[in-house]
Amino acid sequence: MSSNPIQAELSFAPMHVRHVPLIGTIERRNYDFAWSDGIFRDCIKAGYICQRVLLDDDVIGYGIMQIGADEAHILNLCIDQPWQRQGFARLLLEHLVQQAGAHRAQMIFLEVRPSNPRAVELYQRSGFNEIGLRKAYYDSHQGREDALVMARSLSTNMSDVMRH
Repeated sequence: MSSNPIQAELSFAPMHVRHVPLIGTIERRNYDFAWSDGIFRDCIKAGYICQRVLLDDDVIGYGIMQIGADEAHILNLCIDQPWQRQGFARLLLEHLVQQAGAHRAQMIFLEVRPSNPRAVELYQRSGFNEIGLRKAYYDSHQGREDALVMARSLSTNMSDVMRH
């Protein structure tokens, strides 16, 4: 037995319509109120940044982000259950932030369920701040759940941020 652990390679690759059945399966496995396959297809067709997270050749997660004007909006971020709590969500989030910056976004936004403290903590540790609340935004088993709105500045010039 080798003393060196086998290192898997993490990479990101574009999501195409042919990937939607697998992505939809991962989505349904991880969320009680999952997106439909049609929503994923619509995001791809609309030209959103739709990224798969690959560990070697296995899809372990995905991220969907919309870019408009000088803003980015993370719409969906998921790491499949067997791969959670290993730092992959943070790496995916930073990949999306880099993509937003490459598209000249100055701010990046997202919504998160307050009932998901692990996600809230991930976003806070990644420089996102709570900027608002969307009432009754998400479906929940108790009816509707609010969403925390979080944002992170991608601008290095504070005067750019102040104009928003």
